[in-house]
Amino acid sequence: MSGKIILDKALRSAVNLSSSKLPTELAKSSTALFSALSDTSFVLPDLAYDYNALEPAISAETMTLHHSKHHQTYITNLNATLEKIHSSMASGDVSGTIALQGALKFNGGGHVNHTLFWENLAPVGSSSFPTSGPLADAVNARFGSYENMVTEVSAKTVAVQGSGWGWLAYDPKTSSIDVVALPNQDPLEATTGLKPLLGIDVWEHAYYVDYR
Repeated sequence: MSGKIILDKALRSAVNLSSSKLPTELAKSSTALFSALSDTSFVLPDLAYDYNALEPAISAETMTLHHSKHHQTYITNLNATLEKIHSSMASGDVSGTIALQGALKFNGGGHVNHTLFWENLAPVGSSSFPTSGPLADAVNARFGSYENMVTEVSAKTVAVQGSGWGWLAYDPKTSSIDVVALPNQDPLEATTGLKPLLGIDVWEHAYYVDYR
């Protein structure tokens, strides 16, 4: 009950917020929330396969750099950003907190996107697209065939200008699937509300080593 009282007071105070400083009660409740989160650090997820398991499609060198260097960098920066947000919230600095949202989206998105990406990959022969069932039915309803899906997903992903991701996504509102391309490290679900099924990383770091 006491937590609810604090939250209610904080929300009422926030309505009348007219400066870059949080009201005392809101600062207290926000600090409590971020204090609970501050003990949590994100870590690099283990892969379900060896770095060389995807050759010749993706080299062991590319996988090593992509996973242990690039993904790790997003995680390191995400943890650092969360620490800064915690400090800003603890001091009641709204402007400072807002200024960190870009870094949170970029590095948090980088971590979420890559975690999904590793789970999408599998060694040759260890996995195959289902020929029947809900996913196959959804693909046939939207694209007509598996081959047509591959063609459209590839075309929209390759068309990404600069850096970004191509996604095969599920729309819970329409119970259908579609293809979406997003820039940078924008996370699909947080940005669009769509559920990611398959993500393709078209950042240069995902392939440059194999095309030197």
